[in-house]
Amino acid sequence: MMHEHGHGWWKAELYRLRGELLLLQTGRGSDVLTEAASCFRQALDIASRQQAKSLELRAATSLSRLLKRQGKRDDAQRVLAEIYGWFTEGFDLPDLRDAKALLDDLLDPPAAQ
Repeated sequence: MMHEHGHGWWKAELYRLRGELLLLQTGRGSDVLTEAASCFRQALDIASRQQAKSLELRAATSLSRLLKRQGKRDDAQRVLAEIYGWFTEGFDLPDLRDAKALLDDLLDPPAAQ
């Protein structure tokens, strides 16, 4: 019923924002990363079911940043490239510019330490 009236439309974005807020917390250890990843995956799932590609892109970008942070560059690139590849226009919009910048960074090999 909630979805029929449009009230569930932003649910994906709320999960994504919850994940972003979790990442801002300090002192909770690695469980915060797991919980944030879960929020981002939930956001991706909801946006996908709603066919809300812009919200799906935001969730994929957030999840990819977290995966990169965890050293999972290939997973991060795969998640984001799949969604980014769906777009055929609007590349001057902030969300697509951010996603492209992250993809470019993920495709560059990490600098040797």
